[in-house]
Amino acid sequence: MAMKRLCALIAFAILLMTAVSFADDPAGYSELKFLIVKDHNGKPVRNASVILHPVNEDGKQEKGGMQLKTDPEGKTAFNGIPYGKLRVQVIARGFQTYGEDYDINKPQQEIVIKLKLPQEQYSIYK
Repeated sequence: MAMKRLCALIAFAILLMTAVSFADDPAGYSELKFLIVKDHNGKPVRNASVILHPVNEDGKQEKGGMQLKTDPEGKTAFNGIPYGKLRVQVIARGFQTYGEDYDINKPQQEIVIKLKLPQEQYSIYK
C-alpha cells in the first residue's frame, strides 16, 4: 500500500512539474523590439504609433491588436507576441504611413523601420 502511494505521489509530482514547465515556457512567443527612424537622416522618430495586428492564413487582419508609442530614442518593445504573421503599421506626424506584414518566428526580433517624408502630389490641373 505504501509503495502504491509513493508511486502515485511521484507520478503526480512529475505531472505537476511538466505542467509548470509548459506554463513558463516562452516557446512560441517573441519579444519584439522596434526602432523607428527617419529615412533621410537616420534620426529617431519619437511618439510614433506602432500598431500591431495578427494576420490569419488568408492574409486578412484579425480582430484585436495593440498600439505602442516610441520613446525619444525612437524605440518601443512588446514581450509575448505569438509566432505567426503580424501586420505592423507605423503612423507619425509629418511622415508617410508605413505598413508591412512580418513573420514572427524567433524568441527575439528587432525590426527597424525607416519612415519617409510625404511625397509631393501631382495634378493634371497645375
